[in-house]
Amino acid sequence: MPSPAATATTSEPPPPVRRPFSLAARAAMATGLVLAAFLGLVGLTLSKANHDTALSGLHDRLQNYVISYLAGTEVNRFGKVFLPDSPPDPSFSRPGSGLYALVIGEGGFRAESSSAIGRDFAFLQPLEPGQNRFGRVETRLGPLYYYAYGVAMDNPPRKPVLLTFMVAQTEDQFEGENAVYRRTLISMLSILGVMLILLQLLLLRWSLTPLRKVASDMSRVERGDSDQLDSQYPLELTGLTERINAFIDTEREQRTRYRNTLADLAHSLKTPLAVIRSRLESAGDAPSMRNDVLDQVRRMDELVAYQLARAATSGRQPFATAVPIAGHAEDLVQSLEKVYAAKNVLCEFDIDDGAVFYGEQGDLLELMGNLLENAFKWASHRVLLVVKLQPQAGRNRPGLWLSVEDDGPGIPEDKIEKVLQRGVRGDERVQGHGIGLSIVQDIVRAYRGELQVDRSPEFGGARFGVSLPPG
Repeated sequence: MPSPAATATTSEPPPPVRRPFSLAARAAMATGLVLAAFLGLVGLTLSKANHDTALSGLHDRLQNYVISYLAGTEVNRFGKVFLPDSPPDPSFSRPGSGLYALVIGEGGFRAESSSAIGRDFAFLQPLEPGQNRFGRVETRLGPLYYYAYGVAMDNPPRKPVLLTFMVAQTEDQFEGENAVYRRTLISMLSILGVMLILLQLLLLRWSLTPLRKVASDMSRVERGDSDQLDSQYPLELTGLTERINAFIDTEREQRTRYRNTLADLAHSLKTPLAVIRSRLESAGDAPSMRNDVLDQVRRMDELVAYQLARAATSGRQPFATAVPIAGHAEDLVQSLEKVYAAKNVLCEFDIDDGAVFYGEQGDLLELMGNLLENAFKWASHRVLLVVKLQPQAGRNRPGLWLSVEDDGPGIPEDKIEKVLQRGVRGDERVQGHGIGLSIVQDIVRAYRGELQVDRSPEFGGARFGVSLPPG
């Protein structure tokens, strides 16, 4: 007997996930159902119209037969009725032909065509002169369509002879003609339906070609054969492909930023590590060596913090969430007012209603926080934060202008270019604007914006302005 530990437990495999129908299948089924309903409605309409037309034609034909019989009928001076020797159609002379003629009159008079012998016409009642009747009636030998007409034949000097003429036709003949039409109609509509379905499939294949092209181009991008979706697409897909390309660019820029950050970090740490190694190997004055090592460790800590902040910057994203600016600005200013309480700095706001930042909240806080902290550090008493939306026609997201001004000493014009110099590492920045401004520049570049430094027109100190393009 197996032990409990040796008993294997088996679990049922998860049920297969049912994939949704493809776009082509959905469109084919939807249009197929619509086409079937449309052709069915057309068939019913045409069949009803043909039935009504055939019934009207039958009425006219039976009426003409009655008129023909009436025109050939004679009454002698003794009131005896004589029907025409030759009927208007040979079928009246052939027994069981399905086309019958009957004349009834006063005194039990009855005359019928050769085809009507043995038929049951008990339903026929005498009609007043000028009265007519057309309809369908059930008889012992099957349903009939009939037309009856009442007349008064003049017979001077005697009174007129009252007669009722009737011509009837079996329903089988009438329905047989309609059945042939219906079969022909169904065949033609079926052929037309098959042709339309095949044409629809061809049109669907042609219409979905751009989507297959997008999938093919995406495969080329995944294989590394292409950098972007670079084919020409219809207008309806242009917005989609542009956003996919923007997403691809963002991901590629993020990977590049990670690689560059790691390379910069490794390069920046070489010098401090070399100094530490040299001081430890020299084993000189202990207090001096301790101070040198602490300085290099502090420098390495700043470099690591700066490079990690660079790597964490998300940059411009096609589907970024809108982050409200006003609330975060108030929180930052309240914190800085506590830190710089001794300076008694007054920070004023000029922020548009509904001003938002399309990106990561952390990037916004780093951007505004470093600019505001720099302004609080150098200001005498006043700081101004300006945030303005810059809408542009044809763009879903407005541009953004964000500036921070102070009433401090400002930055000399001959130093501005060096402050904004690109490619300088964090450990080589101008003293007094250090790593904070480096992080600001990296964030601005990641969002494809521009950083401007000039003199504040309001306070006369420095003004740092950030312009972010519309999305």
